[in-house]
Amino acid sequence: MLTGRVNAPEINTRHGWLNTDRAYTLKDFRGKIVLLDFWTFGCINCQHILPDLKRLEREYARELVVIGVHSAKFDAEKRQNAIRQAILKFGIEHPVVNDADFEVWKQYAVSAWPTVVLIDPNGKVVGQKPGEGIYDIIKPHLDDLIETFGEALNREPFRFRPEPAEASVLRFPSKLIAGEQGHLYLSDSGHNRILKLDQTGQILEVMGSGEQGFADGPATQATFNEPHGLALAGHFLYVADAKNNAIRQVNLQTRNVSTVAGTGELSYYFFHEQRGVPVNPNSPWDLALKDDQLYIASAGNHQILRMDLATQRVYRFAGTGREALADGSLQEAAFNQPSGLALHHHTLYVADPEASAIRAVNVNQGSVTTLIGRGLFEFGDEDGDFYEAYLQHCMGITAHAGQLYVADTYNGKIKVMDLAKQRIKTVVAGLDEPNDVLFHQDRLWITNTNAHQLWKVNLETGEREIVQVRFPEALAAWEQG
Repeated sequence: MLTGRVNAPEINTRHGWLNTDRAYTLKDFRGKIVLLDFWTFGCINCQHILPDLKRLEREYARELVVIGVHSAKFDAEKRQNAIRQAILKFGIEHPVVNDADFEVWKQYAVSAWPTVVLIDPNGKVVGQKPGEGIYDIIKPHLDDLIETFGEALNREPFRFRPEPAEASVLRFPSKLIAGEQGHLYLSDSGHNRILKLDQTGQILEVMGSGEQGFADGPATQATFNEPHGLALAGHFLYVADAKNNAIRQVNLQTRNVSTVAGTGELSYYFFHEQRGVPVNPNSPWDLALKDDQLYIASAGNHQILRMDLATQRVYRFAGTGREALADGSLQEAAFNQPSGLALHHHTLYVADPEASAIRAVNVNQGSVTTLIGRGLFEFGDEDGDFYEAYLQHCMGITAHAGQLYVADTYNGKIKVMDLAKQRIKTVVAGLDEPNDVLFHQDRLWITNTNAHQLWKVNLETGEREIVQVRFPEALAAWEQG
C-alpha cells in the first residue's frame, strides 16, 4: 500500500504561474496524483525528460497532474517571458510556476536539475527522483497509488489554458550557414524544417514537412524534430537533428533526406567507455566541417564527436562526458552542453553555454583550453580582457578575419573576441536569445531566436535590418496547402 508520509510544502510563489489562466495551491489538486518537475529551461537534461512527462500525462490523463516548477539557474531564465517562450518552444502543456527565488526548491530540498517529486492524492510526498529516465521509475508508483486510493481518486481531468502562440514564418530560428551562390540555409527549428534563402530573405526551398517526426524520404515529406546545426559538403547538407539524437543528410541533387547516424534514442558514454568504436549522438546541437571530418557538438552528453564522411561512422573526439569546465587532453577535458562550433585553421572553437565559456580545441595537438569562462555557476555580462570577461549561456560562434563572433545568448548580445589582443567587446545588443551568428557578404547575420527573426547588421555603419523571410507565391501556395 503506497502512500506518502510528509505533507507536501506549498508550491505558490510571488512570481506567478504560466501556461494557465489562474494560480493554484496543492489543495486544488486533492484527489489527484501530482508530479512536480523541477527544471530550468536551458538545461539539456531537463529537456530530455519532457517526452517522459508527456507520455505519463497521456497515459494517466484522468489521475495525474504534472506541475512544472521552474527554478532558474541563470538570471535570464528568471524572466516570465523567457519562461513563456521556453514553454512554447518545448510544447509543454501543463502549468508552470515561476520559482525564481528558489523558495519551492528549498522547501522540497531539491539539489539538482531535473528532479521530479511525487505527491499522493492526500497531498503527501511519496518521494523524489533526480536525473533523466523517469518513465520506467515513476509508472509503477502511479499504478500502486491508483490501486491504493481506488474510488477516492478524482478522475475528472483538469483543463488548463496554455500560452497562446503567434503565427509567424519563422519559429525559433536556430543555426545558419552560407551555401552556394550566396544562398543561406537556416534551421527553422520550431517548425521542424530547414529553409534555403536568398539574401533578401525569400524562401527558395523547404526541407521537412513541418511535422515533428523522424521519417526519411523526399525532402517535402521527411520529418525532423528540432533541427539545429548545419554543414555543407558538396551537394550534401548535414543536419544536427537535436531531439531525434541523429545526424541527417539532405541530398541537394535528389532532394532526399536520410539518416546517417543515430537511432532516435539517447546514448551515453563516459570517460573511457566506447572509445574508438562507433557511437550515436546525444542532442547534437551544432556541426563544423573540416576536410572529410564532421565535428558534432553533442550537447546532451557534454562531448565533441567526429564523423568520418567516407564511412559515416561517428566516434568520440573530445570530452569525458561529465559536465565540468576542465582543460587538458582530448581524453581528460570536460565540456558543459557544447552548443556552438567554429573552425579556424587547426582550432575548433566551442561555445560551451552551461559554463558560459568559450573553449579552444587544438585539433592537431589534441588539447583543450578555455579562453573565457570560470565554471558552471560563474556568469555575467562583462567585456574586456578574456580573464576578466563574463558571458551568460553563449550558444553560437563563428570565425571571421581572425576574430570570433559570439552569440551571448542570455545577455541578448553579439560580442567579438579579438584573439590577438585577447579582448572581447559587445557589437550588437537588444536581441532576444540569439542562437547563432554568421558573416556573409560583408554582413553579420544573426538568428534572433525568441523574437522569431533573422537579422542582418552592417558593423561598419551600425545599420540593422530585420530580414523579411517570406515565401514566393508558388511556395506560399504549397505552404498553405
